Amino acid sequence: MSETTASQPEKVKAKPKVEKPPAIEELPFDEFINTHYVPALTKAFTKQGIADLQLEFSNSQVHGVWDRGLRQFTVYFSKPDINGQKAFSCADAGRSPSTIEPFLIDERKAPLDLLVFGVIQRLTAQKWLAAN
Repeated sequence: MSETTASQPEKVKAKPKVEKPPAIEELPFDEFINTHYVPALTKAFTKQGIADLQLEFSNSQVHGVWDRGLRQFTVYFSKPDINGQKAFSCADAGRSPSTIEPFLIDERKAPLDLLVFGVIQRLTAQKWLAAN
């Protein structure tokens, strides 16, 4: 071993940086809604005793119908962005909604749990869920 090699400091190999997968809320809008939001809503309704919920996602809207089609709600996204402006409507007896209300307007970010909770909270206020 030569003197120059012995006196040179050993190079420390840097560990490769492990990239974290993006948070589910950072996924593309359609993927987030179809893969996470719709299943989470279904699960939340099931916990409330609603077994016949039918959810549909199209045109930046999530529309739910249950109770043999007598009750319905829609969550409207103004653009394909879960943190953008949102609105909510609901109707019963098979009628069309008469009012569209702002939805989660005070929140800067809309994580999955909050988006689900907002729907359950609104419908609980209507006294439409089994928990009432």
